[in-house]
Amino acid sequence: MKVRLGHSPDPDDAFMFWGLAEGEVDPRGFEFEHVLRDIQTLNEWALEGRLEVTAISLHAYPLVQDRYVLLPHGASMGSGYGPIVVARGALADDDLRRIEIAVPGRMTTAFLALKLRLGDFPWREVPFDEIIDEVTSGRADAGLLIHEGQLTYAAEGLEKIVDLGEWWLAETGLPLPLGVNVARRDLGDDVLQELSAVLAESIRAGLDNRDRALQYALQFGRGLDDELADRFVGMYVNELTEDYGEEGRRAVRELLRRGEEIGAFSEPVKVEFVR
Repeated sequence: MKVRLGHSPDPDDAFMFWGLAEGEVDPRGFEFEHVLRDIQTLNEWALEGRLEVTAISLHAYPLVQDRYVLLPHGASMGSGYGPIVVARGALADDDLRRIEIAVPGRMTTAFLALKLRLGDFPWREVPFDEIIDEVTSGRADAGLLIHEGQLTYAAEGLEKIVDLGEWWLAETGLPLPLGVNVARRDLGDDVLQELSAVLAESIRAGLDNRDRALQYALQFGRGLDDELADRFVGMYVNELTEDYGEEGRRAVRELLRRGEEIGAFSEPVKVEFVR
């Protein structure tokens, strides 16, 4: 059975799927096609149900919950760190509520978390890898950074204003769930369980063979040096990636519950995992 597997071209996602891409994991009869796109594109494709398995922002899950179910692994979760707001100089929360912030997509979890922190604020969507330039050039007053921008902004002369992972941990005592992996419900329960097992084995293979998986992942570093790419992988591929556990599931439910409270979703959220 052919399975199109969507994920972003980042070292952390590449690390997770090294086992499959390099034949280190038994695919159990599945033929995987790796489809690499930025997270905003994957979110939009999920609205159409285009891919059998895909990474999406947790913020997007309620919008596709009738088509997709959460896999119990593969999450990008940071405890005490996460997406950051940067600017050319110091700003207070009241400043952020009145200036324009460049954001990487309205369906990203970073955008939802910033709305939970600030309430309403002026914003404009900008491709995630162009936000630093948008801020340094003065075209945007501040920017919301995801992916490797969280590690490279200082070299561009920008200041960190808010770390949403720090804020979320202080607010809830929980890690901040950002990206999740989902599978299409119409595959059926038996296929979903077998598919979930294969993908879990790929994550475990990477963690068990970190040096080899990291060497594979480095080619997706988009300009990060090896040290920063290693650090980035370590931030977002961890024990919560292998399995949410009770803490990770509570974090998912709490973030989505708060999103419901501010009217972020048009329907009640049903958090459901492949068993």
